[in-house]
Amino acid sequence: MRLFTASFVLAASACVHAPQAATSASVPAAPSAPVASADRVVLLVSLDGFRADYINRPVAARLRQLAATGVRAERMVPAFPSKTFPNHYTIVTGLYPEHHGIIANTMFDAAIGRKFSVGDTAVTHNPRWWGGEPLWITVERQGKKSASFFWVGSDIKINGKLPTWYRTYDERVPNSTRVRTVLEWLSQPAGTGPSFVSTYFSDVDGAGHAFGPDAPQTDSAIARVDSLVGALVDGIRTLGLAGTVNLVVVSDHGMTALAADRVIYLDDYVDLSRMTVVDLAPVGALVPATGYGAEAYARLKRAHPRLQVYRKGELPARFHFNSNARITPLVTIADEGWTLTTRAIAARLGPPKGGAHGFDNALPSMGALFVAAGPDFRQGVVVPPFQNIHVYSLLAGLLGVTPAPNDGSPDSTRAMLHAPRR
Repeated sequence: MRLFTASFVLAASACVHAPQAATSASVPAAPSAPVASADRVVLLVSLDGFRADYINRPVAARLRQLAATGVRAERMVPAFPSKTFPNHYTIVTGLYPEHHGIIANTMFDAAIGRKFSVGDTAVTHNPRWWGGEPLWITVERQGKKSASFFWVGSDIKINGKLPTWYRTYDERVPNSTRVRTVLEWLSQPAGTGPSFVSTYFSDVDGAGHAFGPDAPQTDSAIARVDSLVGALVDGIRTLGLAGTVNLVVVSDHGMTALAADRVIYLDDYVDLSRMTVVDLAPVGALVPATGYGAEAYARLKRAHPRLQVYRKGELPARFHFNSNARITPLVTIADEGWTLTTRAIAARLGPPKGGAHGFDNALPSMGALFVAAGPDFRQGVVVPPFQNIHVYSLLAGLLGVTPAPNDGSPDSTRAMLHAPRR
């Protein structure tokens, strides 16, 4: 999934307002952070759409080398829905989407009166969409500096704050520029540069969507981002920062193949003239017209064996997707590899091809990458699957900052780390 557009900005320090959740649902109190050295730096790298098992492909050699010197997860479980915006923001806030408010790549908020769509920066840059406290704010609020060369939300003044250094998203910026700038930020004299740096690469997600997870073009994209991670590792070593920088490489979700014979047409089962379709594939966000809700629900429940249908508040608890005002009255979930669409959309776009994500977050095909290495991580450790809500607390602990209230727990990632320094 693509993100934003535009230019370089140096953000001046600003007052931080108290975080406001984008929902009435409560979140846990902030856990305490473990002790961390003052000179520690965290570099967080996102490889969008990098399915967990891609690391086993021959072209991912540098990532396997990195994992051998540190820790990797069998897979990281994304938040539901397994989409780009919800999961990138979950990783840096430790909150489920129903708590931070970015519940989908496309959503509607009645109070704001607008539809949120990832390509509409005039809407997405309204801070009212964004709840919780992303890690760059946590860091800045506690007297340290942060930098972001692309991350969902990092170019938006959330709670009145921006990273000290950041760029608004422009997919045309070469990956080599991103790597070079990140290394320049890291090379600043101690005490003057950022403690937390994030960056993002979209190659694998783009190839997976266009060609599918098993295509040679996707392997080529894996090779490209693998070399970028290698360049960062080499640059950190050349700068003499291997004993200072904890490098954490993640993805937001996995990918599965689509097929022309796995299609569900929504208008075969309900009257679209009596339905507002906010989002569609593979998670449908539907708002029936007044008086049509019960009938629409009943029709969809018996519509197709590969389509799960829920009323708001009745989704399985494991999805953590019931309490936010932006969740629609009806939510549908297509089975793995199936496409939910309409006859009109299908006529315009043609049959499904390539790959997609957004499905049930427990599916192995939706599993995300997690690899980390550095002075605070153990070596050669493979941990069982864990939820990405725990990454925020992990990174806050590495940086020695007190995390904001979140849904994660430092206990869930403690086995990755050396004994706390005293």
